[in-house]
Amino acid sequence: MNGKKSVLLILVPFALLMTFFFLVPLIYMLVSSFSNSQGFTLEHYQEALSSSYILQGFKNSFALSIVSAFIALAVSLLGVFAMTYFPEQIRERLLILSNLTSNFAGVPLAFAFIVLLGNSGLFTLALHSFGWDLSFSLYSWSGLLLIYIYFQLPLAIMLLYPIYHGIQQQWKDAAALLGASPVVFWRKIGLPIIFPGIAGTFTILFANAMGAYASAYALTGSNFNLAAIRIGALITGDIFAQPELASAIAVLLGLIMIIVMLLSEWLVKKTRRDLLKR
Repeated sequence: MNGKKSVLLILVPFALLMTFFFLVPLIYMLVSSFSNSQGFTLEHYQEALSSSYILQGFKNSFALSIVSAFIALAVSLLGVFAMTYFPEQIRERLLILSNLTSNFAGVPLAFAFIVLLGNSGLFTLALHSFGWDLSFSLYSWSGLLLIYIYFQLPLAIMLLYPIYHGIQQQWKDAAALLGASPVVFWRKIGLPIIFPGIAGTFTILFANAMGAYASAYALTGSNFNLAAIRIGALITGDIFAQPELASAIAVLLGLIMIIVMLLSEWLVKKTRRDLLKR
C-alpha cells in the first residue's frame, strides 16, 4: 500500500505538468474556437473553411509536409541501411551527430541557411565569383523545403535506426542458404517487416513539418502562406488580433494530423495482418 502511495506521489508533478501545460491550453483553445462575444458559434470554422487565403495556407503546409517527409524518409532509409555496414564505433558517432543536429532547428537554423545560401550568403557569393548565377531562392517554397528536409533528416535517422535492428542476421543467412539474393530478401522479407516502422516514421515526420513555425517564420516572415504562420499572425495581430479564428485553424490543423495518424495506424495494422496470413 505504501508502495502505491509513493508511485502516486511521484506521478503528481507529471500530472500537474500535463494539466497546466497541455490539457488547460487545449481546452481553452477548443472553447475559444467555438466562442464569440455572444456565446457559442461556428462562424470561426466557417470563416476558416471559406477563406481562400487560409485554405491556401493549409494546402501549402500539407504539400510542404508531405514532400519533405517523403524525401527525408527516402534519404534516411538509404543512409541508415549504409550505417549498418559501418563498424560499431562509427555508427555510435553518427548517431550522436544525428541526435545533436536533430535539436538544431527554429531561428538558429534559418539564420544559418541565410548566412550560407541567402542573397549575400557565403555559397551564393562564392558561386557569383566564379561566374555562376544561382537561380535558387532561399526565400521561396524550394528554400523552405530545403530547410524542412534538413531538420527532418536527423529525426528520421534516429527513428529508423532501431528498425533495421529488427532484421536478424539469421534470417539473411537462411534466405541465402535457400538461394535468395539480397534484393529478394529485402523485397520478400525485410521491407514487409520494417514497413510498419517506416509508416510510423513518415507520420511523425509529417506531423513535425505541419507544426513547424519558427524556421519558416524566421526565413520568410509572413511572405509565405502556411497554416502555422497564419495562426501566429492572428494571435500576435499583424493587422488586428483574432485569437478565436486562430484557435479554429489550430483545431483544424490538429484534426488533419489525427486523420493522417489514424490512416497510418490502419495501414500498419493491415500490413501486419497480411504478414501473419503468409
